[in-house]
Amino acid sequence: MKAALTLDTIGACVFDAYGTLFDIQAATARCAASLGDRAARLSRLWRAKQLEYTWLRSLMGAYADFWQVTANALDHALEATEIRDPVLRSRLMETYLRLDPYPETRGMLRRLREAGMRTAVLSNGSPTMLTSAVSGAGLYHLIDDLLSAEAAGVYKPHPSVYQLASDHFDLEPERICFVSANNWDAHGAAAFGFATVWIDRTDATADILPGMPAHRIEGLDALPGLFGV
Repeated sequence: MKAALTLDTIGACVFDAYGTLFDIQAATARCAASLGDRAARLSRLWRAKQLEYTWLRSLMGAYADFWQVTANALDHALEATEIRDPVLRSRLMETYLRLDPYPETRGMLRRLREAGMRTAVLSNGSPTMLTSAVSGAGLYHLIDDLLSAEAAGVYKPHPSVYQLASDHFDLEPERICFVSANNWDAHGAAAFGFATVWIDRTDATADILPGMPAHRIEGLDALPGLFGV
């Protein structure tokens, strides 16, 4: 049974950043002319290794900030695709600081803001990366707070990262709606106790993990409707 989301029961709406509010394909897309037919493979490898390294570092107890993890993942992807171009590498990294928001992001946040909902980003991204992304996208006036896993010294889906949002808003987990386009993240947040919404843009097969997202929608533009706004 789907958990009801109402403005009375939910005290804050918290969003993952990369792949949820911001299009992670934008970095390679802006460098597509230089990458040629290797762009798609590089993008897939970069993202896959970025996530893999966060999980492995968490298990190893070897935390490094997300900027370093992103750089390490890119270096692996560049080596695997046989691209050895320092200038292009620098361009890709800098572009990651200014990812494009999904087209519906701004309108969705505005609708929630007008309804009185408090909002935040809870991301693996470092504070500097999140500040740059939100500022570059012109979303600062629509998001109340930026919360980084760096404060926990470990990455999602570790419960201590989700605890950051509960502590920040002084709300019990069930009073926070957590939104992510990463199914593993949605499961992790649901297992922690959040009322979780999975943004499934590609009709993907759901992961088999603890925790069950309360809602599954195709895009961010459908989120305000779950609250009746």
